[in-house]
Amino acid sequence: MNVLNGYDSTTRRLRTAGEYIWPLGLRLILFWEFWEAGITKLRGENWFGEIPWAGWQKGFPFPFDVLPTDINWFMATWAEILFSIALLLGLFTRFAAVSLIVITMVATAAVHWPAEWDSLEALWEGYVITAKGAGNYKLPLLFLIMLLPLLFHGGGRISLDRVLVLMSQRGDPQDRAAIDTAGTAMVFTVLGLATVWVEPIWGGVLFAVAAALGLKLTVSR
Repeated sequence: MNVLNGYDSTTRRLRTAGEYIWPLGLRLILFWEFWEAGITKLRGENWFGEIPWAGWQKGFPFPFDVLPTDINWFMATWAEILFSIALLLGLFTRFAAVSLIVITMVATAAVHWPAEWDSLEALWEGYVITAKGAGNYKLPLLFLIMLLPLLFHGGGRISLDRVLVLMSQRGDPQDRAAIDTAGTAMVFTVLGLATVWVEPIWGGVLFAVAAALGLKLTVSR
């Protein structure tokens, strides 16, 4: 029993410390990655359209494909710069995270996702950093996975978001309640938002599940 109590005590302290550490670590590394990408674009180092795998490049997905490339480039540049600063400060972290998820997945659809694939094996060939003729979505996928915890969890205890919450006297923002139907619907909505740009059918299915859960919640009320 003493061993179990010691284990529980240790894990409780690690979990509490983690509320300070892991969100800050994610925010710092993602700040640098997106800041560097935005500043590179701002300096005019536009590699879009000059990449070695441009032969199978899909182009911007709808609705961005109706906008001029320069407009898309301008929006991506400043969004990466401004939202990376927001991540650094932990200010409006969830909004910054979901915005960068959209930017990342639009870029993935336009540049990194294979234009055609006929099997999971063929799709898996694109899970690389260096292009091999079948996509190279490994890095943006890693960014997506790193952004998801910030979207669902927030900026953590070392963030301006937490300062704003404490100033509003709303108490600890960490809700320990179990996930409910509305929360599950939100999860499927986020996954659909992250998927629809690269594979519209997948995203549509996820959105449909979210809508069904939302309808169920509405009817139950």
